[in-house]
Amino acid sequence: MARTVPSKGVTVRSLVLGAAARLEEAGVSFGHGTTNAIDEAAWLVLHSLGLPVSELGPYLDLAVDDGRAKAAGALVAKRIRTRKPAAYLLQEAWLGPHRFHVDERVIVPRSFIAELLRSRLAPWVADPARVRAVLDLCTGSGCLAILAALAFTKAGVDAADLSADALAVAARNVADYRLGKRVRLVQSDLFGALEGRTWDLIVSNPPYVKAASMKRLPEEYRREPEMALASGRDGLAHTRAILAQARGHLNPGGLLVVEIGHNRKALERAFPNLPFRWPTVSAGPGFVFVLAREDLPPPAARRAGAARSA
Repeated sequence: MARTVPSKGVTVRSLVLGAAARLEEAGVSFGHGTTNAIDEAAWLVLHSLGLPVSELGPYLDLAVDDGRAKAAGALVAKRIRTRKPAAYLLQEAWLGPHRFHVDERVIVPRSFIAELLRSRLAPWVADPARVRAVLDLCTGSGCLAILAALAFTKAGVDAADLSADALAVAARNVADYRLGKRVRLVQSDLFGALEGRTWDLIVSNPPYVKAASMKRLPEEYRREPEMALASGRDGLAHTRAILAQARGHLNPGGLLVVEIGHNRKALERAFPNLPFRWPTVSAGPGFVFVLAREDLPPPAARRAGAARSA
């Protein structure tokens, strides 16, 4: 058990520092909820000890008995041995203060769109109360659909994904947040099963890894479903399809918000006439674009643009 008195023996601080050193020495890759060895070590150790994973500081000097210390060490060893992301080992992922269940049926949530939803997409959404219908396309674990429902409290949210396995995970998260009456899960290949439906807001964190990058992914990323990552030669296959169809699924004044990773230059070359706007997120601008329905070209122009970029 952890004790609330300082100790000269094993403490949370020494466990975290030791775990971080082991992770760095082993050369594990980060990016599934943490970006560095210290944060990853803290997540693993705090979870193992049953302590709040968001509050390392108050517990640094807590003494830890041998049994708990060994359990934490074993979890770190498993992270190194299996190369599974910590989110899979712990079956949890965090977007800000919000926890979601995850396992290997879904990609580990890490979308910058979550940051934008905290401010309810201001200033692009001027009146959140007027957002009554939202679509989360490529929903995966359902995290963005849930965050959208929390941000836009008068909206019904559709959460669409091609993967039945992903939707099963999303269903658990929707139930955990008690949003079953407001979030509807739909199995759909992009807009394929959504004909005739329109929304005030469409958000999407689709696959966007290009073919060359897929071949170089660290082992941790290979643990994720390939269909949630790969998007053709240049990483824009899914984004092109979304742009080609989104206008017909947006209500007047509606908004399209899509995450594209590091593909900004390729996207702007492919669609030079679209007035992409790039909100600043924690990694900077250029990772998420915003387009109003009225910014999207008519169908004939869309097809021509897609042909030029192919």
